[in-house]
Amino acid sequence: MAATSVRPVRLLMFGAPGVGKGTQAAVLSGRLGVPHLATGDMLRAAIRGGTPEGLQARAIVERGELVPDGLISALVGARLAQPDMQDGFILDGFPRTVGQAEYLDGALRTSGRTVDAVVNIKVPEREITARLGGRRVCPACGATFHEAFQPPRVGDVCDACGGRLERRADDAEEVVRGRLEVYTRQTAPVLEHYRDAGILFDVDGVGKPEEVTGRIEAIVNGLGRG
Repeated sequence: MAATSVRPVRLLMFGAPGVGKGTQAAVLSGRLGVPHLATGDMLRAAIRGGTPEGLQARAIVERGELVPDGLISALVGARLAQPDMQDGFILDGFPRTVGQAEYLDGALRTSGRTVDAVVNIKVPEREITARLGGRRVCPACGATFHEAFQPPRVGDVCDACGGRLERRADDAEEVVRGRLEVYTRQTAPVLEHYRDAGILFDVDGVGKPEEVTGRIEAIVNGLGRG
């Protein structure tokens, strides 16, 4: 696999729930040397911590619905303003609506920044359902496992901290179907926003994680060359 050139880059990881955005963003964050901001993790941390934002978001997330634009945009905006986010970043899970995309455009514009590329990972719905149905998480430390692809060493016990693994409420089959419907209805139109801007890149998300990483690296390496 060709090495990715290390330089400041601002990426958005896009795609339906379960396509592997978080996995790919974490790998690319290390290779590119830029922070990875996962809005889902931010929300779950707020929920676990019982913050005002977390209390507001809990019931919404567990129903598989989108958190209101104002709430998630405020969380993201505060993080984007921090010094380590100025040169580059990878956003995973934001924006999910046209309103959020417009907010992000404006927030970056005020500091002379723009998004370099939007990576849209595509996976068939049947595989998404299988992926999410087998996922298990540790409520104590946030580690993620999968019954088929990344099982824990011992039963339902977290490898990292020994906590009891659970299935996320929003990974239940009926909730997954709802999440995919919400994505199609409310989030997919954001793709057109970025397609019109000429920075949208579709990526096949089927295959081994390292194969998908290679496809994304080819896009990153080609930025600014065409």
